Amino acid sequence: MAPVNAITDVDGVRVGHVTLVEGSGIRTGVTVVLPHGGNLFQNKVPAGFAVGNGFGKFAGATQVEELGEIETPIVLTNTLSVAEGIAGLVEWTLQLAGSEQVHSVNAVVETNDGFLNDIRARRVTEADVIEAIRMASAGPVAEGCIGAGTGTRAFDWKGGIGTSSRILPKPMGGYIAGAGRRARSCSTVVRSRTGVVKSAAPSRVRRG
Repeated sequence: MAPVNAITDVDGVRVGHVTLVEGSGIRTGVTVVLPHGGNLFQNKVPAGFAVGNGFGKFAGATQVEELGEIETPIVLTNTLSVAEGIAGLVEWTLQLAGSEQVHSVNAVVETNDGFLNDIRARRVTEADVIEAIRMASAGPVAEGCIGAGTGTRAFDWKGGIGTSSRILPKPMGGYIAGAGRRARSCSTVVRSRTGVVKSAAPSRVRRG
């Protein structure tokens, strides 16, 4: 097992959350993953794409499939806020030093939390996305009912954010493999509307 058993064990990877909890209806947020700490548009990273269910709202799939790379952080948020996720990534990218001549940005964003959250309120904003990016850090990653996992469900259980990592054996290179997971699957019953934050990575919780 790698040092903190999280995707951030991979050198350079950072994760940030913004959690939005307001009244009895808003249970949503943003989670971002930054593959490295530099200018992602100028230093793109290899990427792959596999469809596990054709009902997703994944933005940015075409470039990943055709060019095999990404040029922005990865944003997870609710389906009706994918547009805000794209807007936040575009604005953040355009403001980076060295991006003065950038005229095209392919943002990577996904998915849904419409049972526990009033998704039609479209509460997530461009500013929330940029804030999550700015708060992203290495080290332990907060898991459970936080960020984009705040309103998710997985079959009959509360969904959320999860992460893990492993060190490959030395004969296989000794590389660290990290994974992040946003658990969300359709169901008709949710047995629990609570989640657990296992660690204290930087995050922002807003309660109204």
